[in-house]
Amino acid sequence: MKQAARTGIIIAAHGRHYLAESEGARLQCVTRGKKTNVAVGDLVDLTLTSPDQAVIDRIQERKTLLYRSDQYKSKLLAANVTQLFIVVATEPGYTDDLVSRSLVAAEAAGIAASLILNKVDVTENLARTRQRLEMYTAMGYPVHEVSAIGQLEHAVATLAPLLAGQSTILIGQSGMGKSSLINLLVPGADIATREISAALDTGKHTTTFTRLYHLAGDGTVIDSPGFQEFGLYHLSEGMLERAFRDFQPYLGGCKYYNCRHLQEPQCAVLEALREGKIAKMRHELYGQLLHESAQTLY
Repeated sequence: MKQAARTGIIIAAHGRHYLAESEGARLQCVTRGKKTNVAVGDLVDLTLTSPDQAVIDRIQERKTLLYRSDQYKSKLLAANVTQLFIVVATEPGYTDDLVSRSLVAAEAAGIAASLILNKVDVTENLARTRQRLEMYTAMGYPVHEVSAIGQLEHAVATLAPLLAGQSTILIGQSGMGKSSLINLLVPGADIATREISAALDTGKHTTTFTRLYHLAGDGTVIDSPGFQEFGLYHLSEGMLERAFRDFQPYLGGCKYYNCRHLQEPQCAVLEALREGKIAKMRHELYGQLLHESAQTLY
């Protein structure tokens, strides 16, 4: 059976069902035992059990791993991604809490992050949305403006060079137009999604699983389901302070080496907050995440 051993890349995941691409074929995969720690983007060693089915023997070493977690369990989003694009829109409104949590997760995982402002042809809220995004550009996060429906060619011309040669994950709340962007960047994505859904046996729930697409030329893009929450219970206190990019210039400047940056005297982070160099919302989120990290049960 040695000739049946091969490597592949996981292109979709739904529950304990996985789809791998290997040597030009798509393989329905299961893990050995009850392990479910496989993520889209993982490179895996497989053993064929039939022409279109395989068992995952081993996950190869990951370069990066992006995941979210509540106090009970964690959910893997993607492995081996090089950049994260957070899709926001002029309408409906996005939540800064979700955007900031996503950015913190990216920083903690060592993944570059950018924001995509979609629906810029809806001009009524454009000026206000741009103003809200200044908090992120001030920290050095790029914002790319597009309209996936109103300005198709411009959107492709803007995003294609940024995606080339990269493994990119797109995340965002429902309603931000992420699916429209995917369909624009990956011609035939709808058809591919239906095929993947059939292969995973997910029935009609074609948008509830994460999937990877190959881009024309070089690069991959991973589309994850829209979500309203992004828990970060897995991050420790030390990881959290370093994952806030706006805190980084002030770390090490506090009077106490074990300063938690909440109410301690002579805290450099709190001083920066008072001076307006750190946004109040960001510091409040930091306090919330510290509280969450103390609640972890798993």
